Amino acid sequence: MLQQMELPGLAFAVWMLICFYAPVGGYPNGKVREACTSMVPCHGSSPQLSPEHTITVNGTEFKPGDSIEVHLSGPVFEGFFIQARDAEHLESPALGSFMLADRGASQLLTCAHTKNSAVSHTSKAKKKHIKVYWIAPGNAPKRVQFLATVVKKYKIFWVKIPGPIVSQPNALSPTPPLHATSGAVSTSHPVSYLSKPFNASSCGRTKFCIRNPSNCDPESASCFFLSFQQEGSSVFVEMSGPSEGYLAFALSHDQWMGDDDAYLCVGEDHRVRTITAYLKERSPPVLDSENALEDVSWRLADGLLQCSFRRSIRLPAHKGRFNLDASYYIFLADGEASEGGVIHKHRQQPLITNGIYNITGLPQDIGGSRSPRLIKAHGTLMFIAWITTVSIGVIVARFFKPVWSYSFLFGKEMWFQVHRMLMLTTVMLTSISFVLPFIYRGGWSQQAGFHPYLGCTVMALAIFQALMAGFRPSRHAPRRQLFNWFHWCTGTAARILAGISISSCLKIDLLAGKWGDH
Repeated sequence: MLQQMELPGLAFAVWMLICFYAPVGGYPNGKVREACTSMVPCHGSSPQLSPEHTITVNGTEFKPGDSIEVHLSGPVFEGFFIQARDAEHLESPALGSFMLADRGASQLLTCAHTKNSAVSHTSKAKKKHIKVYWIAPGNAPKRVQFLATVVKKYKIFWVKIPGPIVSQPNALSPTPPLHATSGAVSTSHPVSYLSKPFNASSCGRTKFCIRNPSNCDPESASCFFLSFQQEGSSVFVEMSGPSEGYLAFALSHDQWMGDDDAYLCVGEDHRVRTITAYLKERSPPVLDSENALEDVSWRLADGLLQCSFRRSIRLPAHKGRFNLDASYYIFLADGEASEGGVIHKHRQQPLITNGIYNITGLPQDIGGSRSPRLIKAHGTLMFIAWITTVSIGVIVARFFKPVWSYSFLFGKEMWFQVHRMLMLTTVMLTSISFVLPFIYRGGWSQQAGFHPYLGCTVMALAIFQALMAGFRPSRHAPRRQLFNWFHWCTGTAARILAGISISSCLKIDLLAGKWGDH
């Protein structure tokens, strides 16, 4: 009876412990997406009333696409959360997108399905000042106010500290902006600002378009978009994609990176720099000192990097620039860029068209692939060989020998003939698949890590296993037991290494050579 009374008490005590302990974790790493709407930290206490910290900006007016420098400063604090919202509806979702000045102290978050629409801390390290850049979206309201939540200590914090209100030109403002710096100036860049978003409605009609995923909207936060439209003796180019660093496309005579005509849009100091380059023998891009592009425009908003420019179809005076009235493979890549516009190697395989295209020819709306066909065939054949045929062959030898011991096929036991056929199929598929990456790459890939070494080992073991089976001793021969052990060990080792090799190939970059930071 006493034990029955103790159990409810124990359960109640555990429940109370969980309730009081749960909030203690907080968000020391700044991943505060759960607080996107309320901006209230889950610290189990009430916010302070009188703010000690201030938000300042370097401008009082903005246009869509403009960049506003935002500062949060005050006494030492551990955590923060910054958003921009409609000044007339402060309960509305966060809008616009931010760029970081210090990646070590701050990080970008996605709120209300808008990428990079909020900024928070990366750790609880003490800090006195944070600087970020806010990029005005194309659909920005007339007035925007910055808000910040600041955590001084776990139980001491302020929520939605009101910051400055910045307005679009000619917008009536009922109150002057708060805490605006005395040297505030307009951050408008009318010459380089994209006046309207990209439109895919003309793709396949008047524009040659490449989209990934297929038929995606270039205003979508997950759409990579590249379009070409011939206008007289020039071509107008639009490029867009979810990137915080850079976007680039290249025209190539083959499906390899190297000896290509490249064009890059690089995020640099909350602006976008559009440059031309030449890719030489899979080495870092050689940037041109002279820019052959005209009518350059750009836009940074809602996590998207967009740029457009015009280029003459023929540029005989510019070495390395291909004529645009010929057919090429087209590459589309993205990657990171550090401060000062220093670009880093792309993090994923570039998107490559499946064939050569003339961008000044018949308008088309196509896609591409981040995995070349030969590499797809290599992976498919290896998967069939080492996941399907070899596994069935092992099962047949292990479990069907007693079942089919009195069934014969072509003078041999049924289980042995099926087993041998499946294993020879495995060796054949492996051999075909083995040569495909060398055909595609033209040699050994230094960027594939230990995957090619594993592949060569598996190929060698498969051939050795087949040769060893050809010299199999008779059932009652003295060396039969030794053969059985070698046969089992070689096959098991090959299967294990094949599985590791298949797992290791998921993030291999077979296209590029060594590329550091540039």
